[in-house]
Amino acid sequence: MPLDPALRRALTDRVRYYNDLGIYDFYSRPVTTEISDHVTRTPLPAALEEIAFVVEEESLPQPKSQSTTADPATALRLIREDIGDCTRCRLHKQGRKQIVFGVGNPNADLMFIGEAPGGDEDEQGEPFVGRSGQLLTNMIKAMGLRREDVYIANIIKCRPPGNRTPERDECDTCSPFLMRQIEAIRPKALVALGAVAARSLLAINAPMSELRGRWYDFRGTKLAVTYHPAFLLRDPRQKKETWKDLQMVMKEMGLPLPEKTPD
Repeated sequence: MPLDPALRRALTDRVRYYNDLGIYDFYSRPVTTEISDHVTRTPLPAALEEIAFVVEEESLPQPKSQSTTADPATALRLIREDIGDCTRCRLHKQGRKQIVFGVGNPNADLMFIGEAPGGDEDEQGEPFVGRSGQLLTNMIKAMGLRREDVYIANIIKCRPPGNRTPERDECDTCSPFLMRQIEAIRPKALVALGAVAARSLLAINAPMSELRGRWYDFRGTKLAVTYHPAFLLRDPRQKKETWKDLQMVMKEMGLPLPEKTPD
């Protein structure tokens, strides 16, 4: 039985949406439903089996060959091209000026992931360039590294209005691009800056006191959690705790620990 044209269009639009997020592989499996209180299961109508073939029949665009690209810089460029002038979530209608993609060394061993761009970042198109960015740069220097040695990105790539916390659906829409960035760079360690970044990456709804001070396995890469620089500007007392987190990262990466604690 052929699909209803309206359903076909809806399915096609949904698949194109996932393609825009970098998701191209779909798998078909039998769908069953329970009947009464028994374990008996019956297949759904055969017409739904056609769903799995909508992608092929509608000749949807094919993915760029990022997975076969050995050069991280090229892979990142392809991801940026895929994002384009993004209109996938509501933020493009709420005052954002430009996409804030990411910045740094495509071959970085260490990657920092923040929450979302702020006003300065939206103006310049680069993450962490305002006051919190200056503090992050100092944190990186305290680790014996340069900003140019690491890679910096955010969970979402558009500034939320009024610098509000990103909504869950905004994070879900944008995060596949971040996952592709991580896959392209393949850092030895990730540092989530702040609770929003940590919870989004780890899918753990826990306070910072529980998230910090340990390593997590994130898709085969070690991930640590520390305070967001913007929070440290509001509460400088937590800088010492942040330094403990960064020392944990340095030890894991084999970086020498300085004798003097930075201010």
